Amino acid sequence: MIKPYLQILKSKGRGRGVFTKERIASGTRIETSPVLVLSYDDTAIADKTKLHNYIFLWGARETRSCIALGYCSIYNHSYDPNCIYEMDFEAETMSIITRREIKKGEELFINYNGDPENTNPVWFDVRKK
Repeated sequence: MIKPYLQILKSKGRGRGVFTKERIASGTRIETSPVLVLSYDDTAIADKTKLHNYIFLWGARETRSCIALGYCSIYNHSYDPNCIYEMDFEAETMSIITRREIKKGEELFINYNGDPENTNPVWFDVRKK
């Protein structure tokens, strides 16, 4: 399920991103998409490809990864995201949920660290802490 008001557009300095054509209330589940779970060995292979930038760690011990279908892998990163993601390991799905009200035309962000409060640098971030 992907809400019909979401769209993929160019994001300045970031490639593509997910944007909304409508206002979205806080706490709205805007997407639930299936994932393709990769084994530990397949994760090692994917890490050597461009897919590395689009996979998420998977499982309670994070020993595997997944490729999220739908728009999940297109949301850009922010240390102050307006959305969170939830993983359902049993159903093999990933959901995106708004953390606050989102304005029409706004880009939607998640924190790639998983925890919206986590400000540890992510692999592509070269900023100094």
